[in-house]
Amino acid sequence: MNYWPEIFVAYSAYVVATASPGPANLAIVATSAGAGRRAGVQTAIGVMGGSLVWSNLTAFGLAAILSQVAWLLIALKIAGGLYLLWLAAKSFRSAILGTQRGTAIAAPALGYYARGFAIHMTNPKAVFAWIAIITLGLREGAPFWVAGAIVAGCTMLGILIFGAYALAFSTNRMMRLHLAARRPIDGIVGLLFAGFGIKLLTARL
Repeated sequence: MNYWPEIFVAYSAYVVATASPGPANLAIVATSAGAGRRAGVQTAIGVMGGSLVWSNLTAFGLAAILSQVAWLLIALKIAGGLYLLWLAAKSFRSAILGTQRGTAIAAPALGYYARGFAIHMTNPKAVFAWIAIITLGLREGAPFWVAGAIVAGCTMLGILIFGAYALAFSTNRMMRLHLAARRPIDGIVGLLFAGFGIKLLTARL
Protein backbone atom coordinates (compact mmCIF):
# COMPACT_ATOMS: atom_id res chain seq x y z
CA MET A 1 0.00 0.00 0.00
CA ASN A 2 1.28 3.47 -0.91
CA TYR A 3 1.47 5.76 2.12
CA TRP A 4 3.59 8.49 0.55
CA PRO A 5 0.77 10.83 -0.57
CA GLU A 6 -0.34 11.26 3.06
CA ILE A 7 3.27 11.56 4.21
CA PHE A 8 3.87 14.42 1.76
CA VAL A 9 0.69 16.13 2.97
CA ALA A 10 2.16 15.96 6.49
CA TYR A 11 5.42 17.44 5.18
CA SER A 12 3.52 20.30 3.54
CA ALA A 13 1.62 21.06 6.75
CA TYR A 14 4.88 21.08 8.69
CA VAL A 15 6.52 23.51 6.26
CA VAL A 16 3.60 25.92 6.55
CA ALA A 17 3.59 25.70 10.37
CA THR A 18 7.37 26.02 10.68
CA ALA A 19 7.96 28.82 8.18
CA SER A 20 5.12 30.97 9.54
CA PRO A 21 6.05 33.88 11.85
CA GLY A 22 6.14 32.89 15.49
CA PRO A 23 8.17 33.27 18.69
CA ALA A 24 10.70 30.58 17.71
CA ASN A 25 11.49 32.17 14.36
CA LEU A 26 11.61 35.61 15.99
CA ALA A 27 14.17 34.36 18.53
CA ILE A 28 16.33 32.89 15.76
CA VAL A 29 16.14 36.07 13.66
CA ALA A 30 16.86 38.45 16.57
CA THR A 31 19.72 36.35 17.91
CA SER A 32 21.28 35.86 14.47
CA ALA A 33 21.22 39.57 13.64
CA GLY A 34 22.37 40.67 17.07
CA ALA A 35 24.85 38.00 18.15
CA GLY A 36 25.98 36.39 14.91
CA ARG A 37 25.64 33.20 12.93
CA ARG A 38 26.92 30.81 15.57
CA ALA A 39 24.48 32.08 18.19
CA GLY A 40 21.61 32.02 15.68
CA VAL A 41 22.39 28.44 14.66
CA GLN A 42 22.60 27.38 18.32
CA THR A 43 19.17 28.93 18.94
CA ALA A 44 17.83 27.12 15.88
CA ILE A 45 19.25 23.83 17.18
CA GLY A 46 17.45 24.43 20.47
CA VAL A 47 14.16 25.01 18.64
CA MET A 48 14.71 21.80 16.67
CA GLY A 49 15.43 19.96 19.92
CA GLY A 50 12.03 21.01 21.24
CA SER A 51 10.40 20.06 17.96
CA LEU A 52 11.99 16.60 18.13
CA VAL A 53 10.62 16.04 21.62
CA TRP A 54 7.08 16.95 20.59
CA SER A 55 7.28 14.98 17.33
CA ASN A 56 8.39 11.80 19.07
CA LEU A 57 5.80 12.17 21.81
CA THR A 58 3.15 12.56 19.11
CA ALA A 59 4.42 9.63 17.05
CA PHE A 60 4.15 7.37 20.10
CA GLY A 61 0.69 8.68 20.96
CA LEU A 62 1.74 10.41 24.18
CA ALA A 63 0.92 13.90 22.92
CA ALA A 64 -2.70 12.86 22.30
CA ILE A 65 -2.90 11.81 25.95
CA LEU A 66 -1.17 15.02 27.01
CA SER A 67 -3.70 17.10 25.07
CA GLN A 68 -6.43 15.71 27.33
CA VAL A 69 -4.66 16.79 30.53
CA ALA A 70 -6.06 20.29 30.82
CA TRP A 71 -4.05 21.47 33.83
CA LEU A 72 -0.73 20.51 32.23
CA LEU A 73 -1.53 22.35 29.01
CA ILE A 74 -2.64 25.38 31.00
CA ALA A 75 0.62 25.25 32.96
CA LEU A 76 2.58 25.08 29.70
CA LYS A 77 0.58 27.98 28.31
CA ILE A 78 1.25 30.16 31.35
CA ALA A 79 4.95 29.25 31.47
CA GLY A 80 5.35 29.93 27.76
CA GLY A 81 3.50 33.24 27.89
CA LEU A 82 5.49 34.47 30.90
CA TYR A 83 8.76 33.43 29.29
CA LEU A 84 7.94 35.37 26.13
CA LEU A 85 7.00 38.42 28.24
CA TRP A 86 10.35 38.10 30.04
CA LEU A 87 12.15 38.12 26.68
CA ALA A 88 10.07 41.17 25.73
CA ALA A 89 11.12 42.93 28.93
CA LYS A 90 14.79 42.25 28.15
CA SER A 91 14.36 43.73 24.69
CA PHE A 92 12.54 46.81 26.02
CA ARG A 93 15.31 47.34 28.57
CA SER A 94 17.90 47.17 25.80
CA ALA A 95 15.90 49.62 23.68
CA ILE A 96 15.47 52.11 26.52
CA LEU A 97 18.93 51.93 28.08
CA GLY A 98 20.91 51.22 24.93
CA THR A 99 22.51 48.17 26.53
CA GLN A 100 23.30 44.78 25.01
CA ARG A 101 20.64 43.08 27.11
CA GLY A 102 18.01 42.34 24.52
CA THR A 103 17.20 39.05 22.89
CA ALA A 104 20.71 38.95 21.48
CA ILE A 105 22.43 39.16 24.86
CA ALA A 106 25.74 37.32 24.83
CA ALA A 107 25.43 33.82 26.27
CA PRO A 108 27.28 30.52 26.21
CA ALA A 109 26.26 28.03 23.55
CA LEU A 110 24.06 26.17 26.01
CA GLY A 111 22.28 29.45 26.80
CA TYR A 112 21.27 30.04 23.20
CA TYR A 113 20.27 26.39 22.81
CA ALA A 114 18.24 26.52 26.03
CA ARG A 115 16.43 29.66 24.86
CA GLY A 116 15.29 28.03 21.62
CA PHE A 117 14.39 24.79 23.39
CA ALA A 118 12.39 26.57 26.10
CA ILE A 119 10.43 28.68 23.61
CA HIS A 120 9.31 25.61 21.68
CA MET A 121 8.69 23.31 24.65
CA THR A 122 6.52 25.83 26.52
CA ASN A 123 4.23 26.45 23.55
CA PRO A 124 1.22 24.10 23.86
CA LYS A 125 0.24 24.97 20.28
CA ALA A 126 3.21 22.86 19.22
CA VAL A 127 1.44 19.84 20.71
CA PHE A 128 -1.68 20.40 18.63
CA ALA A 129 0.34 21.25 15.53
CA TRP A 130 2.17 17.93 15.74
CA ILE A 131 -1.05 16.02 16.43
CA ALA A 132 -2.51 17.56 13.26
CA ILE A 133 0.63 16.77 11.23
CA ILE A 134 0.77 13.15 12.37
CA THR A 135 -2.98 12.75 11.86
CA LEU A 136 -2.72 14.04 8.30
CA GLY A 137 0.11 11.65 7.44
CA LEU A 138 -0.74 8.57 9.47
CA ARG A 139 -3.53 6.54 7.92
CA GLU A 140 -5.39 4.13 10.20
CA GLY A 141 -3.56 0.82 10.27
CA ALA A 142 -0.37 2.29 8.80
CA PRO A 143 2.84 0.48 9.76
CA PHE A 144 5.28 1.95 12.26
CA TRP A 145 7.73 3.12 9.58
CA VAL A 146 5.23 5.72 8.34
CA ALA A 147 5.37 7.64 11.63
CA GLY A 148 9.14 7.35 11.50
CA ALA A 149 9.21 8.73 7.97
CA ILE A 150 7.05 11.70 8.99
CA VAL A 151 9.23 12.54 12.00
CA ALA A 152 12.49 12.07 10.10
CA GLY A 153 11.32 14.08 7.07
CA CYS A 154 9.93 16.91 9.17
CA THR A 155 13.15 17.00 11.17
CA MET A 156 15.17 17.50 8.00
CA LEU A 157 12.75 20.19 6.81
CA GLY A 158 12.96 21.92 10.18
CA ILE A 159 16.74 21.95 10.05
CA LEU A 160 16.59 23.53 6.58
CA ILE A 161 13.96 26.15 7.50
CA PHE A 162 15.33 27.20 10.90
CA GLY A 163 18.88 27.05 9.56
CA ALA A 164 17.90 29.27 6.65
CA TYR A 165 16.52 31.89 9.06
CA ALA A 166 19.77 31.80 11.06
CA LEU A 167 21.96 32.08 7.96
CA ALA A 168 19.88 34.75 6.24
CA PHE A 169 19.78 37.07 9.24
CA SER A 170 23.40 36.64 10.32
CA THR A 171 24.95 38.12 7.19
CA ASN A 172 27.28 41.09 7.60
CA ARG A 173 24.65 43.37 6.10
CA MET A 174 21.95 42.29 8.54
CA MET A 175 24.31 42.53 11.50
CA ARG A 176 25.41 46.03 10.46
CA LEU A 177 21.76 47.04 10.15
CA HIS A 178 21.05 45.70 13.62
CA LEU A 179 24.07 47.51 15.05
CA ALA A 180 23.10 50.81 13.40
CA ALA A 181 19.49 50.68 14.58
CA ARG A 182 19.73 48.35 17.55
CA ARG A 183 17.55 50.34 19.94
CA PRO A 184 14.47 50.67 17.67
CA ILE A 185 14.95 47.08 16.47
CA ASP A 186 15.08 45.82 20.07
CA GLY A 187 11.93 47.83 20.73
CA ILE A 188 10.14 46.19 17.80
CA VAL A 189 11.38 42.74 18.86
CA GLY A 190 10.11 43.47 22.37
CA LEU A 191 6.67 44.41 21.03
CA LEU A 192 6.53 41.21 18.97
CA PHE A 193 7.56 39.01 21.89
CA ALA A 194 5.03 40.79 24.11
CA GLY A 195 2.33 40.25 21.49
CA PHE A 196 3.14 36.54 21.20
CA GLY A 197 3.21 36.19 24.99
CA ILE A 198 -0.12 37.96 25.53
CA LYS A 199 -1.70 35.98 22.72
CA LEU A 200 -0.48 32.71 24.22
CA LEU A 201 -1.73 33.64 27.71
CA THR A 202 -5.16 34.73 26.48
CA ALA A 203 -5.79 32.20 23.70
CA ARG A 204 -8.17 29.33 24.25
CA LEU A 205 -6.60 25.91 23.80
